Amino acid sequence: MKKEIIVNGLKVSFKKDKGESYISLTDIARKKNPIEPKDVVKNWMRSKSTIEFLGLWEKLNNPLFKGVEFDSLLNESGSNAFTLSPSRWIKSTSAIGLISTIGKNGGTFAHSEIALEFASWVSTEFKLYLITEIKRLKIQENNQQNLQWSVQRTISKINYRIHTDAIKENLIPGSLTKEQARVIYANEADLLNVALFGITAQEWKNQNPTLEGNIRDQATLEQLVVLSNMESINALLIQQNFTSEERILQLNQVAISQMKSLLSAKGVKFLEKQ
Repeated sequence: MKKEIIVNGLKVSFKKDKGESYISLTDIARKKNPIEPKDVVKNWMRSKSTIEFLGLWEKLNNPLFKGVEFDSLLNESGSNAFTLSPSRWIKSTSAIGLISTIGKNGGTFAHSEIALEFASWVSTEFKLYLITEIKRLKIQENNQQNLQWSVQRTISKINYRIHTDAIKENLIPGSLTKEQARVIYANEADLLNVALFGITAQEWKNQNPTLEGNIRDQATLEQLVVLSNMESINALLIQQNFTSEERILQLNQVAISQMKSLLSAKGVKFLEKQ
């Protein structure tokens, strides 16, 4: 899905592709030629230095990049007769740094690192404005991710209350002391930790003495989502009198299944939209 930012009064589209940010070269080119921006992109790609830069970027980031075809284009570049469109570059070399589409909403998008190089060629001043806007977006994105994490951590804690209530009602006899009850609570918490993280809270602390908080404070957003679900499921299993051995096996399968689902393309896309 395309979004827009305003860079020094100019609308510039950007989008995510496989987790990477791609910025519209077509929009940036309007800074130089509002009528025929695609000609600006083609002129940039005629330069030998541009081909060298694009080729190096692909070699560093694209294992399927066709080096032989690149060498041929590099040898041709720089001559008066040489022309190169983004679509030809992509088709010839299997490049991933550029994305070119046709039609009403078509145009050329480039990985942010390449887009900044192009922006510098168009206007050094404009490049600085673009960098400032990219930084602002990154801060906004990080704040949003932190908010998502905080909300999910809160939900996890609420679900943990449901979890502890089930433990209190079904696993703790009235004759136990508060200290004995805390041991049972800790054991049940570690049952979830082992099922999801593969490690107990104390083992994690021993391995990470410099990190603040506990194992759950360092969890990813996806892990917190799964943890919330596991707490509710474990509460239900406790009420149904499943043993701890039976529960940890079921919860481990839940953790594996749900983490796979959340980390798939659709799952990650869902989390980004929240």
